[in-house]
Amino acid sequence: MRQRYRRKPDQAVTAVQLRLDTDGLRYTKWGDTQRASRNDWLVDNGGDVYTVAADSFAATYRELSPGRWLKTAPVWAERADQAGSVATKEGRTHHEAGDWLVSNNEDGSDAYAISAARFAALYEPDQDGSAP
Repeated sequence: MRQRYRRKPDQAVTAVQLRLDTDGLRYTKWGDTQRASRNDWLVDNGGDVYTVAADSFAATYRELSPGRWLKTAPVWAERADQAGSVATKEGRTHHEAGDWLVSNNEDGSDAYAISAARFAALYEPDQDGSAP
């Protein structure tokens, strides 16, 4: 069952928008091919570098200072019972049993997977939501 969480306030990221005349960017991460398009964001999350779709970034992040951003929108998450993969806006992310399946939307859309240790470091129960 998905529950609501919020990014810890001390877990800002560094991000730059890909405002380039490009046909896109392809890279391998999370066990599969990922894709980024013009105006998507290149994010450095404590050394973990990846892209975020422009619409998802705009809906979930707030600028703290030039180049520093905090995810302020709540997420909905649940632990994976078994290994598998989840479709993301950028590609597919493969996960192991015990990892967290995280969605930017309550209905489970705009999803990604994250390890249990990383999830615990980045997220906390949302005091305004339904997480314990």
